[in-house]
Amino acid sequence: MREADLTSLTWTLLFFCFLGFTSGEEEVKAKPGETVTLPCKAPNNNIITVVEWSRPGRETQCAFLYREGRIDADSQNPIFKDRVDQQDKPMKDGDVSVILKNVMINDTGTYECRVVQTTTNRTERDVEPICIIYLSVSPPGPGGSGGLITGLIVGLIVGLSVSTVILVGGVLIYRKTAKSGSMSPLSQTTFFVKYLRAFSK
Repeated sequence: MREADLTSLTWTLLFFCFLGFTSGEEEVKAKPGETVTLPCKAPNNNIITVVEWSRPGRETQCAFLYREGRIDADSQNPIFKDRVDQQDKPMKDGDVSVILKNVMINDTGTYECRVVQTTTNRTERDVEPICIIYLSVSPPGPGGSGGLITGLIVGLIVGLSVSTVILVGGVLIYRKTAKSGSMSPLSQTTFFVKYLRAFSK
């Protein structure tokens, strides 16, 4: 196999490996103070007895825990207290999405959802998360004086562009009349000055 073909194959394999690692993660973007939904749906319609949303890290933080038919607030990390709730309390059609209120920059991170579902004969626990959501909370863009400065810069650029077009147009007309000889040098200068004054008003 040629070196070029081997290099191409290597990059192709790396690309698909990257897709394999990232395809299961969904990104949700928000600004501080907003309310966001972390979406997730159970893989089947079996009865859901436990829903756990957590944020992994050095110490896994429990963001939301539902079990025994109610929300277990005692197991919830204090930073999420009174800020996380079910989107659909009956969990119709396996909807185990949660709502995170008043998001903060510190909420940025990966959130994993795990469920316990019952069947007729057994209870099974999904060891792997069924949903992985990356929440990105970024501060709002520059406003106030920043927006004013941006507007002034844009206005200056537009103004300079228009002035350049007017000046070039005047020069072209001046040269054309000068070549035709239909006007004396004094008349040509007077015409050019009047041209500029007309557009400066």
